[in-house]
Amino acid sequence: MWISWVFNTFVRRLPTNVSKTKKERKSGQTKTHATPKGSLTAQTPDKTTFSIPYPQLILLLSVIVVYFSALSLGYTELDDSIFIKEFAAYNQDLSNLVTAFTRGLFDATKDPYYRPLFSDAMILNYQFGGDNIASYHVVNILLHAATVLLLYRLCGKLKINQIYSFLIALIFAVHPVLSQAVAWIPGRNDTMLAVFVLSFLLHAISYTDSEQPKNLALSGLFLLLAYFTKETAVFAAPAAFVLLVLYSGKQWNSKPLIREYIVWVGCFGVWYAARTAASIQSSGIGSVQSLTDLIHRLPVIVQYIGKVLLPFNQSVFPTQEDTVMYWGIGALMILIGAIVLRKPRNIKPLASGLAIFLLFLMPALLVPSTLNGQTFEHRLYLPVIGILLLLPYTILFDNKLSPRQLTISVVAVCCLFAGLNIRHQRNFDNPISFWTQAAETSPNSAYALMMLAARLDKSKVAESEALFRKAYRINPKEKYLNFYFGEMMQSKDSVLASEPYLLAEKEISDYVRCDFYLARVAMVKNDKDAAIEYLQRFLTRDKYNGMAHNNLLLLLLEAGKTQEAKKQVSRMRQLGMSVPQNISRQLGM
Repeated sequence: MWISWVFNTFVRRLPTNVSKTKKERKSGQTKTHATPKGSLTAQTPDKTTFSIPYPQLILLLSVIVVYFSALSLGYTELDDSIFIKEFAAYNQDLSNLVTAFTRGLFDATKDPYYRPLFSDAMILNYQFGGDNIASYHVVNILLHAATVLLLYRLCGKLKINQIYSFLIALIFAVHPVLSQAVAWIPGRNDTMLAVFVLSFLLHAISYTDSEQPKNLALSGLFLLLAYFTKETAVFAAPAAFVLLVLYSGKQWNSKPLIREYIVWVGCFGVWYAARTAASIQSSGIGSVQSLTDLIHRLPVIVQYIGKVLLPFNQSVFPTQEDTVMYWGIGALMILIGAIVLRKPRNIKPLASGLAIFLLFLMPALLVPSTLNGQTFEHRLYLPVIGILLLLPYTILFDNKLSPRQLTISVVAVCCLFAGLNIRHQRNFDNPISFWTQAAETSPNSAYALMMLAARLDKSKVAESEALFRKAYRINPKEKYLNFYFGEMMQSKDSVLASEPYLLAEKEISDYVRCDFYLARVAMVKNDKDAAIEYLQRFLTRDKYNGMAHNNLLLLLLEAGKTQEAKKQVSRMRQLGMSVPQNISRQLGM
């Protein structure tokens, strides 16, 4: 395997550098310096010194080799096609780099997600990549590589020795549970967040050590960038407190930390004010429903631990109900055993690692089920760092194996992880492979069945209809399902039969495309005024849709609404759309 080759090529065993006194040389004994009691430095004494030259280069090569195949992946049609294809006109306009801070992510007004920097990243990516998805994969891989290097550096800042730091970063680089964050374009939200959060933590630690103002300023800058990337950043400051006070033993009320607290509060205030001023809906987090969902989702913690230590049941679209518990229970037993068997136990770093894991996992537990019911694996991208940071204080790392033997063992595990990762990436190749795996691993998800059915509609009509009906039996109120039923009815020339489904979908999600299809229903009923109203409403939310603009123009002409038709021609020309010459002449324009 490639990791073994890298290991044999770059890793070297060097003789000890410990000098001996004449008496010690005669007795064959060497004086060693024990680690101070209570120290949190992860060091393992050994008779040899082990060195890994160019560790950053090896880590970069690991990321490139494992994710090289991701460059050829296409669209999954789970949000990626929205951000790249459907938002093409939005992404072309660089002024939207500022607009993103005033609106929701998916919709300008009817959206609880406020993630302007992710939106800006997609806009900038579009400037040089267009809708060529390979360019987006390149950026995702680079962000993951940056995170790996930052994690390696963070381990050094926490005084974890070089071997352990390298192994922690290597596991993170190839871990299969993180593949969704890299191979799936919208997973960029988590990789970007990790880059900013780790940079924030590094500068926060540096400031408490040196008290250099530039480190304080940079820590605040990166924390602010993290806030504007994803809501999970609200737990970055508590994570920093855990690392500084519990892990590193800093005084919680020291002057440097008090200054840090002021910066943290200020960053939160800036983000909160901007988010409040933006035209977005409430996410529902903190409501009675979200607290009820939190209690229901507590077993997800065990499921996620299973995917960190025993990542053999991966899914592109996992749900709590369809994820088996035995991998999680087995992993939890391994983790508890690894902690208990390591003596003496260093409670502070163990508690710190678990606290960081739970802090960054908290948003996934708090999100209301009405907003999102999946247990996506990309949400583990930051939490997994907490588990990795406690490994040096368990029997898994701190045991009787020499550094060389330990490295060989971990590299072997990384080879297995890399193979699982590369295999799992294939599920992100195209919509059919993605939603087939989603339906297979989450058979009780009406959404997964619905999305697979929608992609089979032209190739396997009977199978598609069967999946739609199965999804409808599971949850007739699943978001978008009634729309797909209505669309299916219209494709079978049952236009009037589609109306109840489309109206039901408007009640459930107010999905914008319902208005487009309802306009067709109104035309079949010969209700031109209703058809015009539906199309006008549709175009207020999808103003660049050329077909809708043309249909509206024709309807206005048929209804004899000349003045409105002229206004429609003007709107189309302002948007850069062509108007048939015969219609222009007819209207005298």
